[in-house]
Amino acid sequence: MAQVGRGRIARVDNLSLTPDSAAPNSESTTSPPWRSRRRRVHQPYADVFVRNRIDLTVPGAEERIAGRRETGFVTVDGLASRTAVLTFATRIMHLVPHRDSDPDGLTTICDTRRDAHRAGLAGFGNGPLDPHTERSGTPNPPRPVLLVCGQTGATDEECLLTGGQAVHYDLSTGDRQAGAALAQPRTAFFGAGDGHTTQVFTAHDGLRVSVRLRFDGLARWNPIVQPYLPQLRATAGRHQVRLDLAPGQGYLLDNERRLHARRAFTGDRLFCRALGKPLFPMLRGFARPTPPPPPVHPCHRRRDDDGPSPKARRRIDSIPHVCRRCRCSLGPAGEG
Repeated sequence: MAQVGRGRIARVDNLSLTPDSAAPNSESTTSPPWRSRRRRVHQPYADVFVRNRIDLTVPGAEERIAGRRETGFVTVDGLASRTAVLTFATRIMHLVPHRDSDPDGLTTICDTRRDAHRAGLAGFGNGPLDPHTERSGTPNPPRPVLLVCGQTGATDEECLLTGGQAVHYDLSTGDRQAGAALAQPRTAFFGAGDGHTTQVFTAHDGLRVSVRLRFDGLARWNPIVQPYLPQLRATAGRHQVRLDLAPGQGYLLDNERRLHARRAFTGDRLFCRALGKPLFPMLRGFARPTPPPPPVHPCHRRRDDDGPSPKARRRIDSIPHVCRRCRCSLGPAGEG
């Protein structure tokens, strides 16, 4: 029997996991993780699942996944065993082992009843998880993140997904100070003593932006960004999309583009996660959103585009919001 994830779980075979040395006064049961022990009424897939679904049984699935690089998100199903998850993962990425991964490179996500109170290990409990990216405390976090449901819990828990582009756009156009502060270099430190100094939003060539985030006890912040953390958390929550997965279903996301989280659950919920380096090209992060052009004042739509007089131009050059066509000033209600 191989030890798994710092001694928290021992993997018996491809289809069964049992907690070893569970915490005192906890009840440990052995059950097949890749099936739900409660009978569930069949319901159609949620719209978000079916819109992003890739059929893995059709030849060329990997090419279609690579073609979704501008969305950074696909959903999959039919992964009814750990072996199936591992086989699919190795078709799209080089698995990267880490502290919590099992010997085969995958990570078993379940309630161990012993680690949730430790910083950075909340995923191994049954509580909710804040929006985050994976391995944020490392210099080069993995790009593809695959998460597959092996067994549902006793309650209908949900996965929560957030697009980093929407969060960045809101913080950069609504309160520009928030977006600018969260993009300042070296304003966050993620991880333990061997963590990484970074920032929430990182600009790249080609007007691309990537996101890196965590809110747990392994996140420390520069005073410059401290005032904007409640706004960042609220914005990430406002753009969340709910996804309820059944056994064998999962999602693949770009770790530089999307945040994921979960609600609290009860029961023997079990998920399987794969992190790695992609086997296909991926663009850095997401495209920086372009703000809409300023409005054209109605009173100038019937005029020749000669522009204002030199005296008027000098006057309006000092006004930040001007008419796109003739450069006359626009008031708060859109009146010149």
